[in-house]
Parts: sequence; structure tokens; C-alpha cells
Amino acid sequence: MSYTKNWNSLSDAAILRELGQNIKQMRLNKNITQQELATKSGLDRVTISKLENGHIATTLTFIQVLRILDRFDLLDGFKEEPLVSPLQVAEMSGKYRKRASSKKSVHDTTASEW
Repeated sequence: MSYTKNWNSLSDAAILRELGQNIKQMRLNKNITQQELATKSGLDRVTISKLENGHIATTLTFIQVLRILDRFDLLDGFKEEPLVSPLQVAEMSGKYRKRASSKKSVHDTTASEW
């Protein structure tokens, strides 16, 4: 079943709570205690608890937790591809080689006239 959250309809505090609950569920799915996660990530258990309860955390804290949970795949959604207009594509297309150049005749220097 696919689940899509309407993030725009949530307040900042609600988004933090939602992210915290998702972190908690990932931790539980891996059968890791808060203390184990804290020790492995170099954080305090209270920091993990606050994160899971929707309190403000730094981006570094979030990354440290994702590393231990082996969930860096979640960051793929943050990658934004540059938009290229059709006009830019047309302008760039003339800059790429479209065919190989013909072979130039090379004088055979291996044969000696002596």
C-alpha cells in the first residue's frame, strides 16, 4: 500500500513529530534500543528521545541517526535535477560531435627508399 503524506498541510511542529515517529519506527524495525542508537551514533540517549518525540534537532544529528539506521536512501528525495529548457537543449546540441571525421592519409614511413 502506498502512503503519501500531504506535507504542505502540516505545521512545522507536526512535521517534526512525523519525522520523529518515522525515525522511531525505523529504529524499532531494526530492533535497536534508544541507548544502542545513541552509543553507535555518538549521541546522547536523551537526544534520540527528543528527536523521536518531535523536538528540534540539528541536521547533523539527523544524519548521524540515518547513518546508523542505514537509511541514507531517504536523502535521495532531496536531490533536485536542474531543469533544462527545450531552447537550451537546442543550443547545446550544436556543440556535440555528431560524426567522426574522415581518416587522413598518412605517409608510410616504415618503407625505406635506401
